[in-house]
Amino acid sequence: MKKHHIKQVHPAFALNTLFLALSCLFIENAKAEAPLQTDPAAFELSTISVTGNPLGVGSDALVVPISILNGRELANRRESTLGDTLNGIPGVAATRFGPNSSRPVIRGLDAERVRIMQNGVGVLDASSLSFDHAVTIDPLIIEQIDVVRGPAALLYGGSAVGGVVNAIDHRIPKESLDGVTGRVEGSVGGAESQNNLAGVVDVGYGALVVHADAYTRKTSDTDIDGYAVSARKNRADGTPRENRGKLVNTSASGEGGALGASFIFDNGYLGASYSAFRNNYGTVAEEAVRADMRSDRVDVATEFRELGNVINRVKARMAYTDYQHQEIEDGAVGTTFKNEGVEGSLELGHAKIGNIEGVLGFQFQNTDFEALGDEAFVPGVSTQNKAAYLYEELPIDRLKLSFGGRVERVNVDSRTNAKFGAGQNSGFTPYSYALGGLYSFNPNWSFATNLSHNERAPSYFELYADGAHLATGQYEVGNRDFGKERSNGIDAQIRWKDGKNSFSVGAYYTRFSRFLGLLDSGNTRGVDGELNPDDLDGDGVADLSGENILPEAQFSMFAATFKGIEAEGKFNLVDHLDLTLRGDYVRATNRDNGDALPRITPLRLGAGLRYQKNALGARLDVLHAFSQNRTAPNELKTDGYTDVSATVTYKLPTKVHIELFAKAKNLLNQEIREHTSFLKDISSAGERSVLLGLRAYF
Repeated sequence: MKKHHIKQVHPAFALNTLFLALSCLFIENAKAEAPLQTDPAAFELSTISVTGNPLGVGSDALVVPISILNGRELANRRESTLGDTLNGIPGVAATRFGPNSSRPVIRGLDAERVRIMQNGVGVLDASSLSFDHAVTIDPLIIEQIDVVRGPAALLYGGSAVGGVVNAIDHRIPKESLDGVTGRVEGSVGGAESQNNLAGVVDVGYGALVVHADAYTRKTSDTDIDGYAVSARKNRADGTPRENRGKLVNTSASGEGGALGASFIFDNGYLGASYSAFRNNYGTVAEEAVRADMRSDRVDVATEFRELGNVINRVKARMAYTDYQHQEIEDGAVGTTFKNEGVEGSLELGHAKIGNIEGVLGFQFQNTDFEALGDEAFVPGVSTQNKAAYLYEELPIDRLKLSFGGRVERVNVDSRTNAKFGAGQNSGFTPYSYALGGLYSFNPNWSFATNLSHNERAPSYFELYADGAHLATGQYEVGNRDFGKERSNGIDAQIRWKDGKNSFSVGAYYTRFSRFLGLLDSGNTRGVDGELNPDDLDGDGVADLSGENILPEAQFSMFAATFKGIEAEGKFNLVDHLDLTLRGDYVRATNRDNGDALPRITPLRLGAGLRYQKNALGARLDVLHAFSQNRTAPNELKTDGYTDVSATVTYKLPTKVHIELFAKAKNLLNQEIREHTSFLKDISSAGERSVLLGLRAYF
């Protein structure tokens, strides 16, 4: 077994984080006369959405289905990746490209159909291009995550046809503060032998509020129960079952941090922040390859409210990102991916016109992507996106209507390249519009529905891909003649809420007249592009498999449907004890031939118990994923599993809120393989493990 050296975390990040945490704790302990927060519930945050509605309403008043994680719920769900943190929320799964790269999947849709944002501005990394590229957001420093399930193209563009994930970190403060607040968290253990440390602090004096955060994360190769290669794959193609007990080349070392500040006005704020993200990690797909990733980002944001004019609110956000991802094999740089760009938005909230209230929005995004090296499978591409949208709400007694439309102009220009040929200019004008309604039968029951038409311009890799993509084990081929992707969808929910008790069940149906999917063509390619090669190794036998032969996958346009159901509930059984229930199911079909689409989540049912009394907290969660037997051509089936996890927390009797926690995962020691993963048959989840940690709030 080959050993891989991990890039060491720069000590300044860890030391600064620790110093920051200790300093803040010292300050807080010095406030002997100050009242102390001893109730853990005091650290729960309100469920106000900043994503699903530009008017900023509570989650119960939203037409679109949305899940909000913050406070204790987010703290207990944090994993090493954004996808794994959200996995298990109704309608949300994860690509899980090993323990280091995992992007959210919403209602069976991923990549360019799930828009990932940070504080309302898109994340300009390369995670949508390739699932082995990690999302440049570490959950350790996130304070809230909003997940919009279903089409949100009206507000966020065609890349949100599946949904939106908005990670909120408060790096640009929006509210006044007098004094010091923050948190620190450290943890060790787990199947990956994690060593994590993070600190967040906000300091306010007068109109000025300053934010700082830093984190460091280090893991080893993941411990698994059994073999990395599934028995099903071994039977299907003879792949040997090696590496028992370990996922080889899955260690990681990461660090990052940010500094931000805002001036707070009576009716708004103006702020800026700088953040850095660094990550060096291995990938299951290639045992000798590591990824060295960096991202630097500068954000600027402002908002002015209650202006008292025709335009009564102005909100602007902009971010510049410089991203680089290098794939290193045996110490040498093989392929380098670069993505540099700027994205911004301007929202103008108008005064009421009768009872109608809404916003006029403008958005833009300019990116310059480049892939360098022998294994680059897309040329350099510049993409420009400009959009305008109108969103309005009209309350009529118990009914609230929402409606609006969006127009975009997208230009995707590839550069001339010796490998990919002459450059090409492609232009698209997507249109999207939606009509929704929320009807309240009484204070407890309500019904929400949303109708939408969505269009998406094809991405640069759907247009121009042509090469071996070793991370997915395929030779991927795009099509420069693609037009816009088009779909119509309907979403409906019944909601009930009574005090601490709530329940919702919803169904959706999305019909694509044009869907862009990556499908196995049945052909093979040599790594240099040869179509159906006969005998590359000269042994006189046709080359149908081997390290120099890859199956060909083509981006194709066809008609498709996605339909499903989601349900979740929370019930207070007795004092201090709550029951949670959840479930989801999605069925995706290629309407041109009746085939199932690949990597679709199976039926999942889950339940949990939550106990919290004084200093002691405990939770038990069970999620059962059924076997996935409805598969695409040349796709293997996946066995079901039952994932049982438990968490225990205890608040120490100290002046500041210090909480010890223990988190046990996969208590039944199941072989867990997510069907949504490209690597499900060569990478399983970690074995039974325990993570120990400490959190402090001040």
